[in-house]
Amino acid sequence: MFVTPAYAQAAAPAAGGAAAFAQFVPLILVFLIMYFLIMRPQQKKMRLHREMIAALKKGDNVITQGGIIGKVVGVRDEEIEVEIAQGVRIRVVRATIAQVVNRAAPVAANS
Repeated sequence: MFVTPAYAQAAAPAAGGAAAFAQFVPLILVFLIMYFLIMRPQQKKMRLHREMIAALKKGDNVITQGGIIGKVVGVRDEEIEVEIAQGVRIRVVRATIAQVVNRAAPVAANS
């Protein structure tokens, strides 16, 4: 009248393949969410930074990661020369440039 435990356990492995796949679905979804929300935007940001560094030229106003603001006066392979004050020039590694600032000329007030 009662089902023996051995008989009941024998029926479970038949559905094991689908159950194992169902356990991995949440992990796959978490990885996809992490990729689209974290990894992909970071890769785009890194690509834009590499393009900005490659496009540096003489006369650009830059801000370094250390917060130094200056004007590019010389460009070499892996470093640039930045003038931070009249006659004061420093050499900076290209990768430490955080931002290129293009200051627009002030607009004359209409009177």
